[in-house]
Amino acid sequence: MGQLFQCAMGHPGSRHLHSWEAPGSSPDHHHGDGADLQRNLPRAIYISIPLVTFVYVFANIAYVTAMSPQELLASNAVAVTFGEKLLGIMAWIMPISVALSTFGGVNGSLFTSSRLFFAGAREGHLPIVLAMIHVKRCTPIPALLFTCISTLLMLVTSDMYTLINYVGFINYLFYGVTIAGQIVLRWKKPDIPRPIKISLFFPIIYLLFWAFLLVFSLWSEPVVCGIGLAIMLTGVPVYFLGVYWQHKPKCFSDFIELLTLVSQKMCVVVYPKVEGGLRAEEMTEEMEEQQQPMYSPTPSKEQGSEDQPQA
Repeated sequence: MGQLFQCAMGHPGSRHLHSWEAPGSSPDHHHGDGADLQRNLPRAIYISIPLVTFVYVFANIAYVTAMSPQELLASNAVAVTFGEKLLGIMAWIMPISVALSTFGGVNGSLFTSSRLFFAGAREGHLPIVLAMIHVKRCTPIPALLFTCISTLLMLVTSDMYTLINYVGFINYLFYGVTIAGQIVLRWKKPDIPRPIKISLFFPIIYLLFWAFLLVFSLWSEPVVCGIGLAIMLTGVPVYFLGVYWQHKPKCFSDFIELLTLVSQKMCVVVYPKVEGGLRAEEMTEEMEEQQQPMYSPTPSKEQGSEDQPQA
C-alpha cells in the first residue's frame, strides 16, 4: 500500500509522478510484455505461419472447386455463399466463423497498435504518458486509450472500403520499411544485442515480394495510393513541431506536464523501469539513454532552495 500510495501521490519534490518498478521478480513485469520471448516468439511464428498458410490455401481450393467463376464474382462474401451452397441448415456456421476470425484479428491489432505507440513514446516521438504502464497490471493503458480514440475517429467516415484501402496501403508500406530497417541495422550495427536473431535470407525474400506488390498497387490504383501517401505525410509537420523543435515555449511544456500528471492519476500509470539484466560492458550509449525518463521536470523554487548548501 505504501508504494501504491506513493505512486498515486507523486514524488514530493516534483509535479511529475516518478518511475516505479512493477511487483514481481520476472523480467516481464518491468515492461508488460510476455515472458521468455526468445523461446516463445520464434515458436509462435514457426507454428502460426505454416498453419495459416495451409488453411488459406485449402479454403481457396474448396471455394474454386465448389463454386463457379460466375458465383465467385457475384458473391459479396464468398465464404457465406460457400456455406449456403454446401452446408444446408448448418450454413450459419460460416458467418459466425467469419465474425470470430474478425474478432481475433481486431484483438491482435489492438495489442500490436498500442505497443507501437508505446515504443514510439519511449523513443521520444510521442508524449511520455503513452510510454507508461499500469502499476498492477503492467499494461500500457494510455496507449490503448489513444488507439481506441484514433480508431473511433477513423470510423466517422461513411466509405469503409476506401478507408480500408488507405490504411492497408500505408500499413503494407511500413511493413516493408520496417523489414528494410532491420537489414540496415544488421549491416551498420552488427554488435548491438539481439535477443532474437534470424538469417537475412528471410527478410530479403520478403522485401522482393513486397516490392513487387507495392509497385503493382501503385500501377493499378495510383489515386488511392497517392491519397494514402498524402495522409501519411501529414505526420511530417507533427514530427517537426513535437520532436525536432527542441526549444519549445515554457507554456507548452507546462501544459504537457499538467496533461501527463492528470493522465497518470486517472489511469494509475507510471514510467516502467528497464530490466537490469545486462552487464555494464554490454550496455550501449543508446540503451543507457532509453533507461532515462523521457521527461525531466524543472525543479521548483522550494526544491532548489533546499538543495543549496546553507551558509
